[in-house]
Amino acid sequence: MKRSLSLVSSTLACLFLAGSAWAEKLPYANSKITPPTPEYCAAVENAAPARPTVKAPKRKVLVFSRYTGFNHEVIPHVDRVFEILGKKSGAFDVTVTRDIERLMPKNLAHYDVLVLNNNCSVGKRRNLFLDVLEKDAKYSDLDAQQRQVKADALEKSILDFVAGGKGLVAIHGAVTILNNSKEFTAMLGASFEFHPPNQQLTVRTVEPDHPLVAAFRGKGPLIHRDEAYAFGAPYAQHDFRPLLVIDTDGLKDPSGRIGKTVRYVAWIKPYGKGRVFYCSPSHFPESYESPTLLRFLLDGVQYAAGDLKCDDSKR
Repeated sequence: MKRSLSLVSSTLACLFLAGSAWAEKLPYANSKITPPTPEYCAAVENAAPARPTVKAPKRKVLVFSRYTGFNHEVIPHVDRVFEILGKKSGAFDVTVTRDIERLMPKNLAHYDVLVLNNNCSVGKRRNLFLDVLEKDAKYSDLDAQQRQVKADALEKSILDFVAGGKGLVAIHGAVTILNNSKEFTAMLGASFEFHPPNQQLTVRTVEPDHPLVAAFRGKGPLIHRDEAYAFGAPYAQHDFRPLLVIDTDGLKDPSGRIGKTVRYVAWIKPYGKGRVFYCSPSHFPESYESPTLLRFLLDGVQYAAGDLKCDDSKR
């Protein structure tokens, strides 16, 4: 409990940086990620917003947390974060699932927003649905062609869900769920390419006055430990409204592939009649004890639901 209370206090502390800029700096996260404790959940609840930015009807949110590739051990923490955000603010009710059947049209239709929580798939194919259909015993009676048809139907269900006017929120590793799908990655705005070692990153707003980054207003950048994702096609087109960017000067990258290029780590974009919010922060549970990041996530859900109106045109 002492660690959690200390951490919350640290997240509220402002540290002087170069010039007149201030920042919210989180303690350097532990490499070993342990399951969320009651103390951790209490710290997140204490830091979470008490009310939403926009008063709107209560929404229904489905958090899909299945993975088949790399296990982001922060997945259960992110589940709890969304449950806490919804309950404390009163903005939405949350259902957490690992069942792909919940993503079929008749089931998905009950929800306003789908949250994809670190759904890493197996490389090089990078298709989580095919991974599940091949490995899960309940689908053992399907042949290869039937599995492909089912996987395509699941992908189309999500695409249609968003295009029809609903919302999609993708967190961190969720960008790899269907990494080789041209249409799915076009909806997300990027595919995953690689990341250098996790390290301390400085996250800044792109447009300080944009409504979706109001959580950062007057607080400067967020400094925390994370993975600096580098994205593949269609990221280079920047077919989205960028919200957050990381400083790349001094970034430790043994491959030398990131260099000095701009690295956006959060953005929004319309897709059909719906809306997409992507947020790469964060790989580590400690980041979600930041009041700034928690408000940012809540606002992102409200944008995806269509309640928080803002300019999401390509910048």
